[in-house]
Formats: sequence, C-alpha cells, structure tokens
Amino acid sequence: MKKNMGSADRIIRFVIAAIIGILYYTGTISGTLGIVLLVLAGIFILTSFVSFCPLYAPFGISTCAVKQN
Repeated sequence: MKKNMGSADRIIRFVIAAIIGILYYTGTISGTLGIVLLVLAGIFILTSFVSFCPLYAPFGISTCAVKQN
C-alpha cells in the first residue's frame, strides 16, 4: 500500500474520531446512530495510523505531500 494521506488529513480524522468517541460515552449520541458513528470513528483511527484511505485509491486522490515512485 502506498501512503495517500498527508499529516493534516490524518490529524483531522483523529480529532473527528475522538469527538465522536467523547459524544458517545457522554450519552449525547446513542442507539443505532451512535454505533454507526463509533464504527466510522474506528475506521478513521485505523486509516490515520496506516496513512492509507481505501476510498482515495480508486479516484487517484492523495493528500500526501511526498511523491512516491
């Protein structure tokens, strides 16, 4: 896998995931919506750590500043 996420994209995803987690555990969001958002937050954290977004690949999108050969 080639990296296709830059540091700003990774930080934004991590912050969004943290906000979703906090909202869920404080009870602001709950039920089915809460579970769906927690799954999305988990995906955001996973993609942040590996610096690869599978949805970017088919469209040729890359927010990574470093060109990879």
